[in-house]
Amino acid sequence: SNMARRGLKWLCLAISAALFVVIFAITFGSAERTFPEGETFRAERERGMEEAVDLADGFTLKEYVVKAGNFFWQSDKSEYHHVWPKMKFGWKIVIGSIIAFFGAAVGSVGGVGGGGIFVPMLTLIIGFDPKSSTAISKCMIMGAAGSTVYYNLKLKHPTLDLPVIDYDLAMVFQPMLMLGISIGVSFNVIFADWMVTVLLIILFIGTSTKAFLKGLETWKQETIQKKESERTHSETSRTNNRTEGHEEVDFKPLPSEPEPNEERNVSNGESNNQRLPRDVSKSIWFNIRWKELGMLLFVWFAFLALQILKTKSRTCSVKYWVFNSLQVPVAFSVSLYEAVCLFKGVKTVASRGVDAVNWKVSQMLLYFFCGIMAGVVGGLLGLGGGFILGPLFLELGIPPQVSSATATFCMLFSSSMSVVEYYFLKRFPVPYAAYYFAVCIFAAFWGQHVIRKLIILLGRASLIIFTLAFVIFISALTL
Repeated sequence: SNMARRGLKWLCLAISAALFVVIFAITFGSAERTFPEGETFRAERERGMEEAVDLADGFTLKEYVVKAGNFFWQSDKSEYHHVWPKMKFGWKIVIGSIIAFFGAAVGSVGGVGGGGIFVPMLTLIIGFDPKSSTAISKCMIMGAAGSTVYYNLKLKHPTLDLPVIDYDLAMVFQPMLMLGISIGVSFNVIFADWMVTVLLIILFIGTSTKAFLKGLETWKQETIQKKESERTHSETSRTNNRTEGHEEVDFKPLPSEPEPNEERNVSNGESNNQRLPRDVSKSIWFNIRWKELGMLLFVWFAFLALQILKTKSRTCSVKYWVFNSLQVPVAFSVSLYEAVCLFKGVKTVASRGVDAVNWKVSQMLLYFFCGIMAGVVGGLLGLGGGFILGPLFLELGIPPQVSSATATFCMLFSSSMSVVEYYFLKRFPVPYAAYYFAVCIFAAFWGQHVIRKLIILLGRASLIIFTLAFVIFISALTL
C-alpha cells in the first residue's frame, strides 16, 4: 500500500544516514586511536590527519579497503577501561531507580524497552562509562520485556479472536533481530563513543517524528469512530428499549462460555473472584502458539550454544569465525521459512484484520534488513529493537496494542541474548545489573496495567503511539 511505502522511505533514509556515519568513521577513525607513548601518539595522529586529507582528495579502492580494515581491526590497540562505581545507597541510586522505574513503565507500553532513557541515566547519574551503560541497559530492557510479555500473554487482539502477540510477524523479525544483536555487540567493542552518539541522534529524531505523525493520524481515526459509535448507539437505544428481553436472551450466554473471552468479562467485573485464576490461566495457554514459540526458542538456544562455543575458542581463530558464521544460516532458516509461507499465502499476518498483504520478494528482503539493523542498533547502542520495529509494525497496518506487544516479544529474545554475550565479555557488574533488572520488572508490569486501564477508559489506543514517540524524543534530548 501507499502508506507502507511511505513508511519504509523514512526507514531507508535513517539507515542510509547511519551507513554514512559508519563510512565517515572508517575514513577518520584513525584519529581515535591511543598509543602508549605521547610522542608516538602525536606523530601517529598527525600522520593519520594527513592520510585523511589525502584520502579526501583522491584515493583508490584498494587504499579505502585497507583503511576500513585498519579501522575495524584495532581492538588490541584500544586502551578502553571500564568505569564501575561501587554500589552503595545514596542519592544517585535513588534518583537512578526513579528514572529507571518510569523509563521502564512508559518504555514497555510503547514497545521500545526504554534503553534511550536508561543509558543516559547510567552514564550521567550513576557514573558508568558509556559502553558499560549500554550493557547494563540491556539487562534492564530484558527485565522490562520479560514482565511485559508475561502480562501480554493473557491479552487478546483488540478486535479479533487472536492473541495480542502476532507470532507470524515475530518469526519474520526475531531471528534477524538476534543476528543483528551479535553484530551490534561486536561493533560496541570496536566503535568510538562519538559515533554511537551520532547514530542515536539520527535514529531518534527520525523515529520519534514518524511515530508522532502516526499517533495524530490514529487519534483522528479514533475520534471519527467514537462519533459514529455514539450516533449508532443513540439510534439503537430506542429499539433496545422495545426489545430488551430479546437482547438479554441473545447476550447472556456469551459471558458463561469457557472461552478466552472470559478475560474481557473478568476485567468488567462480570465473573466472580473464585473463577479468575482458572480463566486467566486458560487464556494464557490458549494465546500461546506452541509451534511458532518452539521455533523461536530453537533460534535462541542455537545462538546461545554458538556464543558459548565462540567464547571457548581463541579470538579470530578458524573455529571462532566458523561459530560466528553459523549464526547466519540459523537465523535465515526460520525467517525464510516464514517468509515463504507468507509469500505463498499458506500463512498470513492475521492481526491486520481483513486487509490482505501482497508480499513481494523485495519487500521481504527490506524487512529482513530492517530486522538486522534493529538488532545492530540494539547491540551497539544498548537499546531495544522496538525503536525500529515498533514504527515499522505501525506502518504495516498493525494495531498499536499488537505492535507494542509483538515488538516487546521480539525484544525479550534479543535482549536476553545480548545480556548473555555481554556477560561472557565481562562488560557489566552483576550487582548493579541484578538490582535494576528487578526494578524494571516491577515497573513494566505497573506501566502496562495503568496504561491498559486508561485505554479502556478513554477508548484511545493511540496513547501507545504517543508514548512511543515521547520516549524516543526524550531519549534524543538526553544525549
